[in-house]
Amino acid sequence: MLKEFKKFAIKGNVVDLAVGVIIGGAFGKIVTSLVNDIVMPFLGLLTGGVDFSERSVKIEDATIKYGAFIQSIIDFVIIAFSIFLFVRFINRLKSRHEQEKQVEEAPTVDAKEELLKEIRDLLKEEKMN
Repeated sequence: MLKEFKKFAIKGNVVDLAVGVIIGGAFGKIVTSLVNDIVMPFLGLLTGGVDFSERSVKIEDATIKYGAFIQSIIDFVIIAFSIFLFVRFINRLKSRHEQEKQVEEAPTVDAKEELLKEIRDLLKEEKMN
């Protein structure tokens, strides 16, 4: 059982997942700071100093905090857009790397092979005529 666990824990997928979770947590802090410290104050300036997070309506005993909901929507949009840009950047790097790899792996055709292919094609043409 210990050997099985060791094999499972060392697999690339588990390690990749752990790295992704750690980087995701750090990235979340960056995006939260972006939203709270840069975007929301700027939106506050544009809307005349309105602080969305404190907006609410009281109906009898219930308090509807629509400002917190608006804040959550703004947070989600910014986080989703940031992740989209990050994934797009990573995909472009991968694509560029794969293109370079394909160029490196492109087989070089020997002059003799090329000549033999031409002869083969000419013989096929003669057979058809």
